[in-house]
Parts: sequence; structure tokens; C-alpha cells
Amino acid sequence: MIKVNNKKIRFEKFPNGETRFVVENFPELEFMNTVEFKFESDEDLLKLQFVKRYIDSLRTTVSRVELVIYYMPYSRMDRSEGGSPFTLKYVTEFINSLDFEKITVIEPHSDVTMALLDRAEPLYVTFDLLPTVMKEVGFDESVDYVVFPDAGASKRYSKIGDFCTLVGHKDRDFATGKIQGLELIGINNRAGEKAVIVDDLSSYGGTFVATSKELRKMGVKEVYLLVAHAENSVFKGELFDHIDRLFTTDSIMSEQNKWENRKFDSKLKVYEVSNLIH
Repeated sequence: MIKVNNKKIRFEKFPNGETRFVVENFPELEFMNTVEFKFESDEDLLKLQFVKRYIDSLRTTVSRVELVIYYMPYSRMDRSEGGSPFTLKYVTEFINSLDFEKITVIEPHSDVTMALLDRAEPLYVTFDLLPTVMKEVGFDESVDYVVFPDAGASKRYSKIGDFCTLVGHKDRDFATGKIQGLELIGINNRAGEKAVIVDDLSSYGGTFVATSKELRKMGVKEVYLLVAHAENSVFKGELFDHIDRLFTTDSIMSEQNKWENRKFDSKLKVYEVSNLIH
């Protein structure tokens, strides 16, 4: 999905499978123009190129174009190990070639993304969403827990607020990727009955399942998860068996997947990224 100045751009298919960029009713350009980019498949990168090059053909020398990336594709491939391709570097080089005046990345997975993109800055929407989530679940800031499932999350959200915090330390089998154990480090406040786990991304949710199990052992009765990005695969794992509710954005999750998994409606709250950046 691509928007220009808050208007969704249409794409169709030619009979041979090529992408048809529908430019009828294309939004008028302004002094500052914003392109919003939601990655759903590799094809969207080609669409982004079409849109930017078309804008370049229309705009004047004084108009500017910025890009907002809902979720940076290939964020996990942020290094080359054992001869594997450094695909995040390749994708960022492609985006840089489109020459946006400014790039905003919603909740980048690592600092590598920001180092590779030109004229880029992060936007951490969880800092804005956490107070809303706390109010909705009846969070008591004096005794309840904010939980970071690993050291990376703890570093990323260290300035999120002064709460009772716990940090997870995982024992992972790197050959299989499975979590063999998890220990929560921090002050065990026996009065705390609720916990909000905070992180940037969930796939199947294995880390959060392990974290929730440890919290339950501590006596926590309600466990909530706040992630900026939730892949459609969250519906396929056992995540919803172990948390009371997932709070996330539509940066990745598709409307089709939400519709197909309506049984999770009571355990899912999805915020629109567009509303968080405008």
C-alpha cells in the first residue's frame, strides 16, 4: 500500500502480470509531499519506485518529497553471517537511490537500518501508545510491570518511563532458533498483578510466550503485549493462548488476515499508523 499526501494510490495488473500504475486522480503536489509506504510484498518496492519517479517528473524545483516507511522490509537481515547476503543493505541502497529529502522509519528493528538509510530518522510509536494501553488495561504505574523481553528491547525503550521494569535473558538454541529458557531480571514487586510486554516486532511470538509463562509463575495475573509491528503469523502460533491482549499497529498486519482471524477480535487491538504520524 502506498499513499501520497494521505491519498491511496491505485495499482492494477496487465494481462501479462506487469503492474499498471493508475495515475488518474493522482493527488496534487504541494510544497512538502509525503509518501507513506506499507510493505506487503517485494512488488511494493517496484511500486514505490514508480510513484517516486512519477512525482519527480511532475514536481517543481521547490517542492520536496519525504518518505514514511511503516515497517522497514528485510530488517532482520541486518548483517552478513556465514556468507549470507546482506539483503537489508541492498534494499536500503535501492531506497536511497530514489532520493527522498527525508525518510522516517516507524520503530526500526535495529540501529543498522538507520545507519544505512540516507537522511533518515526513527519514530517510536510505542512511546505514544504505551500510556493509552496502560489506561485501557487499568495499569497501576506504582506496582505493575513494564517488561522488556531481551536486552535489545531494554536498550531501545530505556527512556519509556519510570516504571517497575523486568528484562528477559533468553537461552536460545541458535541451531534451531528455539528458546530453551528465559529468566526475568529486575525487582519482583509481589503487589504487581499486571504486566505490559513492550517490543518492536512479533512474528509467531515465541519470545513473548516464554516471557508470559515466567510472569505467570511470578504471580502476574494479566499479561498484555504491545508491539509496533505484528506479522500475520501471530495468528498461527500459540501467542493468544498466553497473553490477555495484543496491542499493535497495522504497519504489517493486513485487513484480510484480521478478517480471517475474527475469533481473536477480543484479544486484539490494532491502531492505524496513519493516525499516529499525522
